[in-house]
Amino acid sequence: MNTRDEIAALASISAGRPVAGPPVEWRVEAVPVAYEAALAVMEARAAAIAAGEADELIWLLEHPPLYTAGTSARPEHLLEPRFPVFSAGRGGQFTYHGPGQRVAYAMLDLKRRGSDVRRFVADLEEWLIRTLAAFNIRGERREDRVGVWVRRPDKGADCEDKIAAIGIRVKRWVSLHGVSLNVDPDLSHFAGIVPCGVGQPRFGVTSFLDLGHVVSMPEVDMALRRAFVEVFGRGVQEA
Repeated sequence: MNTRDEIAALASISAGRPVAGPPVEWRVEAVPVAYEAALAVMEARAAAIAAGEADELIWLLEHPPLYTAGTSARPEHLLEPRFPVFSAGRGGQFTYHGPGQRVAYAMLDLKRRGSDVRRFVADLEEWLIRTLAAFNIRGERREDRVGVWVRRPDKGADCEDKIAAIGIRVKRWVSLHGVSLNVDPDLSHFAGIVPCGVGQPRFGVTSFLDLGHVVSMPEVDMALRRAFVEVFGRGVQEA
């Protein structure tokens, strides 16, 4: 079985290679999208992609404040249900979504991309890390914790904060759900849960704004798009 470092190396080697098939469609929502409505759209689009009736899609949006529970969520990790709680159907535990957080739902045909779920997760991590690097933020992977983390020596020795979360589901080799990146959300909203099951005091949650980076959502979207092409390649029509 490949180690995480080996998977990351494979992702780096393949970065930017053309992928057979049409280019990925990108959609950006101007207003927050209700979570249940987003689930319905994702399910329908993923089914259409699996049937060869639709192109792959990256869907960029924000949600109203809410909590989602992944398939590994533990009830005791819902500390204070101050917002609606939804069963997500993705992997992982509890997470928060809300205004100021860029959610990127990735409906991709993994059969075109090696049929390797572990490598796909590594690619998602690399996508986020490269996006952060565009703003001089160093995001890092961790073997024992999902998502992308930022070291916080200003908070104390060995302190780290999570700036991006990953949670996916794969159905008929098409991915659903995706990643979320904290741009300028209300970080106090994370206090209602144990985010992704990580509750040690030295691990927290951060954002671009919390780190002193004032950026707009369109700027983040442009960086996401550039980094996506670097990591996942650009779709091309088969000859």
